[in-house]
Amino acid sequence: MSVTISTSEDITVCMLESRNPLTSIDRNPLLRSLLWHTFYRQFCAGETPSQVARVNAELRAQGYSGVILEYALEVLKDAEGAEASEEKDVGVWRRRMLETVAMASPGDFVGLKWSGMGPAAMRRMKEDREPSAAMEEAMHALCAAARDRRTSLLPAAEETWSLSGFFNWTMEMQRVYNAAAKGGECVVYSTYQAYLKQTPETISRHLALARKENFTLGLKLVRGAYLGSEDRALIHPSIEATHAAYDGIMASLIQREPNARITTPLAPWPNISVVLATHNAISVQLAQTLRRQQLSRGEPLTQLSFAQLQGMADEVSCTLIAAAKAAGEAAEEATGDGKAVAVRERVYKCTTWGSMGECLNYLLRRAAENKDAAGRTQETRRAMRGEIGRRVRGLVGLA
Repeated sequence: MSVTISTSEDITVCMLESRNPLTSIDRNPLLRSLLWHTFYRQFCAGETPSQVARVNAELRAQGYSGVILEYALEVLKDAEGAEASEEKDVGVWRRRMLETVAMASPGDFVGLKWSGMGPAAMRRMKEDREPSAAMEEAMHALCAAARDRRTSLLPAAEETWSLSGFFNWTMEMQRVYNAAAKGGECVVYSTYQAYLKQTPETISRHLALARKENFTLGLKLVRGAYLGSEDRALIHPSIEATHAAYDGIMASLIQREPNARITTPLAPWPNISVVLATHNAISVQLAQTLRRQQLSRGEPLTQLSFAQLQGMADEVSCTLIAAAKAAGEAAEEATGDGKAVAVRERVYKCTTWGSMGECLNYLLRRAAENKDAAGRTQETRRAMRGEIGRRVRGLVGLA
């Protein structure tokens, strides 16, 4: 979550931890109402299934293909905690993830972290070990539920010291649940961070594996979220280099051919399905251009979805929706049969559900993870300042 760490967030932390009824979110109804109508509603889907369903329906009515729904499970504070809580941690994760899948609509995505199963899960990934029997059972239960619900799972990437374990766990689920995928659809994705120098090699290796073992490879491409804690030697030296890496990887996946980034020769390519999680308008425009070029040449289009966070980058999301609608209408008008082929992009908003306390804790922790990525461009900073100002003016009746 690209939200700048600020004094206002420090205040929110104090409110979350407060025992004073005047400053407690749970005990002060006026304070709760204020946060509900500002911060919570901006980023979150709701506290109950009915509220989540309403937000999902509203987004679809606006032209979105659906949502990426995440449960506000607190990211681990102590990855070295005792093993004694493993049964409880895995049980809570399993129950909440199944609830999230049940709230999602067919065609939606569900975001998650394997580390949400607790310190024992984080340790096993760090040590590159297989999940425990209880963890594996929970993972299969979730994947099977998503398959039956016709939703897809987006496990979020971990830091590099546990990334090998993360990929091993995720690819094992892809082998099982993406083997029967047709037309580029798949149940389980892996997340790849473009700011890591090793990412092109990792993707190349996974593409070769998917072709060899005949399953659809699901790829979610992000820029990266752990700038503050990663070894800088593992990361591209500048944001410009990261942009170039992201766009190069993206182009290779869309066109399904090697380039300067993805150099492993693959012929033919395996089935792939790609989620571009980005607020960067330039990357989005490049992707659209590549897709239109493919369509003009009569080439089949890679299964592709775009994703932005709820409450942010609405200008990017709405531009995608408008372009897809215009392309579809123009093609149908040209043929008159209503069956014309056009680039109708799939556009999703990522939103979080859970109690206000759970969601605020979750969003603040994600803000801390991504604080170095918050203001990467002047355009992002200006847009965020403008949106904050608009909301404040609206709150006091000056909008």
